[in-house]
Amino acid sequence: MKRATGWKLPRLATKLPGPKAKKLVGRDAKFVSSSYTRSYPLVAKRGRGAVIEDVDGNRFLDFAAGIAVVATGHCHPAVVAAIQKQAAQLIHMSGTDFYYENMVELAEKLASIAPGKDAKRVYFGNSGTEAIEAAMKLARYHTKRDKFIAFYGCFHGRTMGSLSLTASKSVQRKGFGPLLGGVAHIPYPNPYRDPGQSEESSTEQCLEFLEDQVFHRLTDPADVAAIFVEPIQGEGGYVSAPAAFLRELQRICRKHGILLVADEVQCGMGRTGKWWASDHAGIDPDIVCVAKGIASGMPLCATIARASIMNWPPGAHASTFGGNPICVAASLATIDLVERKYMVNARNMGEFIMESLADWNERYPIVGDVRGKGLMIGIEIVRDQNTKEKAPDLRNKIVDRAFYKGLLILGAGENSIRLAPPLVIDEEQAEHAVRTLGQCIEEVQRSR
Repeated sequence: MKRATGWKLPRLATKLPGPKAKKLVGRDAKFVSSSYTRSYPLVAKRGRGAVIEDVDGNRFLDFAAGIAVVATGHCHPAVVAAIQKQAAQLIHMSGTDFYYENMVELAEKLASIAPGKDAKRVYFGNSGTEAIEAAMKLARYHTKRDKFIAFYGCFHGRTMGSLSLTASKSVQRKGFGPLLGGVAHIPYPNPYRDPGQSEESSTEQCLEFLEDQVFHRLTDPADVAAIFVEPIQGEGGYVSAPAAFLRELQRICRKHGILLVADEVQCGMGRTGKWWASDHAGIDPDIVCVAKGIASGMPLCATIARASIMNWPPGAHASTFGGNPICVAASLATIDLVERKYMVNARNMGEFIMESLADWNERYPIVGDVRGKGLMIGIEIVRDQNTKEKAPDLRNKIVDRAFYKGLLILGAGENSIRLAPPLVIDEEQAEHAVRTLGQCIEEVQRSR
């Protein structure tokens, strides 16, 4: 392949995986938990912008962003400077028991950008699943109800409470029962998979299931504390809920006194071209859960709720490391960068990529659907466009081939490819990724 100078495009210096990478993969197999999922043998050493360099000096264009985490790219100078400055002042004091300035500053900022005009309060933790656990506990405490509703295809985390909501892959739940009781799952609207192939039909069917099946046959709405929804399902295949569905879901929640919880862990923080994927539908969730892109790679999450809802007493819930000063400093720098330039770039680059992919289901018979908002784009791979038979094996081969061409992507759901690059990418990088991915699809298509 043509070699690129600098940290802009891939540069492969060795056969993949290289000798150092092979050794590290072997050591990993001996000592690291076998529960981790690795799609290909990338052994990262350093990163800059949208490029990752491995231990053998190979450089890859990263269109996974650490699973939609490094919003401002790898090691953005402003984020690095904020981390270094804070590390020299205060590393830890525990916001659970003491006060520090930047934690309050971040809470104020998140409250100001959260959906809706009502006053907000913020709880800090370390990861997406912790944000969900906090929301579950808060919903039960506030409503004095004990039931939850989530969606098939959803992913809310792997700790026991959030896992009880998760319904993405059976392997995530197998062997861990019994899980938290009182959780019902309902279909998530997916126009591509809906027989009517329309947002209206898909929306109507899912809401009818909620009211006619769940509320009338399984769970009285007066017992439901909260409905958890991803405005765009992540592990479910990068499927966007129709705006009308989210608005109607909010109406139903308000009618029955149920809290609407938006899981924005993967789709929030500017990734879709707006602060929140919820903003595209104009909804005002009672609770918003955020992590991943909030701090450009530092471990941090936030559960943002109406101040009238977050009314639990001291000691009801806390985390020793949640809101760590260094993570908070990284988050403040990240939010500033996203607000000033990268949210707009995510919208513009997302439109550019979607235009480039507009004819892919005509060019490639194994491409069933292309969908997304901003830099959260899903490509569904099928065996046949007419039957829409899912082709996870073909998807996996495409992801694998991309790695060997210097492009890092990941699967989502059973048979989709996710494109979730850092929000800093430019047209040259977007064009390269689209061209490379097209080559991989064509090669897999021919080799069937």
